[in-house]
Amino acid sequence: MCLPTRVVIGVQFFLACLISYMLRVNLSVNIVAMIVQKPRPPTETECALVNGTNGLNPDFGPRYLWDNQIQGIILGAYYWGYIPTCVLGGYLAETFSATKVITISMFVSAILTALSPYAASVHFSFLIIIRLLLGTAGGVVYPCLHSMLAKWVPPKEKGRFMTALMGGTFGTVVTWSCVGYIIEFYGWVWAFYIPALITTLCGLLWYFTVFDTPELHTRISEEEREYILKSMGSNISHNKRRAPYEKIVKSVPFWALVTLHVGNSWGLYFMLTVGPKFLSEVLGFNLRNSGVLSSLPSTARFVCAFIFGYFGDMIRQRELMQTTVIRKTFCLFSHIIPGFLLLCLLFTGCDHNWAVALLTVSQGFNGASTVTNLQNAQDIAPNFAGSLYGFMNSFGSIAGILTPMITGQITKHNNDIQSWHIVFSIGAAVYFITTAVFLLLGSGVEQEWNREEKPEPKKDIEGKVNEAFTNC
Repeated sequence: MCLPTRVVIGVQFFLACLISYMLRVNLSVNIVAMIVQKPRPPTETECALVNGTNGLNPDFGPRYLWDNQIQGIILGAYYWGYIPTCVLGGYLAETFSATKVITISMFVSAILTALSPYAASVHFSFLIIIRLLLGTAGGVVYPCLHSMLAKWVPPKEKGRFMTALMGGTFGTVVTWSCVGYIIEFYGWVWAFYIPALITTLCGLLWYFTVFDTPELHTRISEEEREYILKSMGSNISHNKRRAPYEKIVKSVPFWALVTLHVGNSWGLYFMLTVGPKFLSEVLGFNLRNSGVLSSLPSTARFVCAFIFGYFGDMIRQRELMQTTVIRKTFCLFSHIIPGFLLLCLLFTGCDHNWAVALLTVSQGFNGASTVTNLQNAQDIAPNFAGSLYGFMNSFGSIAGILTPMITGQITKHNNDIQSWHIVFSIGAAVYFITTAVFLLLGSGVEQEWNREEKPEPKKDIEGKVNEAFTNC
C-alpha cells in the first residue's frame, strides 16, 4: 500500500530541515578543533579536572589563534545573513515557487560549505563572510516550508506534520554525533566536505520529487487531492496574493507570536552555537564525547515534539479546548519548564551528569513548541504563513547572533562554571518574559486579513447614471 503523497512531502520537509541545520551547526563542534588551545588557569580547568580530563584535545588539522570574541562573531555570522532572507523567503514562496527557492538554496549552501576550510586558512574574516552568505542561502528554507505546509496539510493534522520541521533538530543530533568522529578520524576539514556532498545529493532529490501544491503534483491520487483541498475550506486562497504587510505589522496577536518565538529561539540557539563549547571547554569532554552529549538535548526535543504534536492534534480534533487555549496551555511545556530547568543548572556545579541531564530534559519539554510558536502562524493567517514565519524567524534569529556574542563577552576573562551560570540565568529570564507576553496578547483565532478581499462588483453605465441622479 502506497503512502499518502502528503506523507511523502512531509518526509521531504523533514529532509530539507535536516540539511539546513546540518550546515548551520557543524561549525559549533568544528571550531573547537580549529582554534589554538592555550594553557588555562586552574579556575578554568576546575570542572575538567573534576571530570578526569584536562579539557584539551589533540590536533586534527590546522589551528588558528582566535579568542572567544572572534569565535562568537564567527558562530553568529550565519545569522547576520539568515535574518533578512527569512522575510524574503516568505515573499518568494508566496509569489514565485517555494520548491525552486529551496533547491537553489541547497546547491548554493553546498558550495559555500565546501569553501569554508579554504576561507579559514586565509583569514578568519573570510570565514565570517562565508558563514554570512551561508545564512543568507539558508534563511529562505523555513518560510518556504511553512508556506507549503499551509497548502499541503489539513488543519487537524498540522500538529503531527509540524514535527517534520523538527528535521532540523534531528539534523543537529546526527551532525553532532558524527562530526566528532569525522574530525578524530579524518580531520576537521572533512567535517565540512562531507556535509557539502550530502547537501548536493539532497538538492537533486528535492528538485525532482517535490511540488508546491497538491494541484501541481503529477503523482498524487485524485482522491487525496480532493481531500486536502476540501479540508482547507475557505481559509486557503488558491491564487497568488501579496501579503498585507501593513495589517500584519499592526496585528497584536502576530507580535505576541514573534515574542514567544524569540524566547524559543534563545534557548535553541544557545544549545546550537555554544553548547558543545560548554561541554568541551568547561566540563572537559573530548570532541567525540562533547559532540554526542551535545546532541542529547536535541534528541529529546525531536522525540518529544512527536508526542506533544500528537496530543495537541488529539485535543483539537476532539474539540476539548479552543485553539487559543491549546496554544497558551502548551507554553507551560515549551517555555516555562525549560526556563525553570535552566535555573536548576545553577546548583549542579561541575557535576557533568546533572548538567547534561537538565539540558536534555529542558530541550525535551521545548519539543512542545510544535504546538505553540511553530504552529500559531498557521492559525492566525494560513494564507501568509510563509511571510509570517519569515518575519518571526528574523526576530527569533537575532538570538543566534546574541547568544554566542554575549557568552563570549561574559566568559572573556573567566571561562569557568560561575560565568556560565550567568548565561543560563539570562536564558531562563528570556523564556519567562516572552511567555508572559504571549499569555496576555496571543491568539489562535484566524485574523480577518487572512481572507481574500472580494472586489466590489463593477457597475454598468446605466447603474452609474441612476446612482448619480439618486445622489442629486
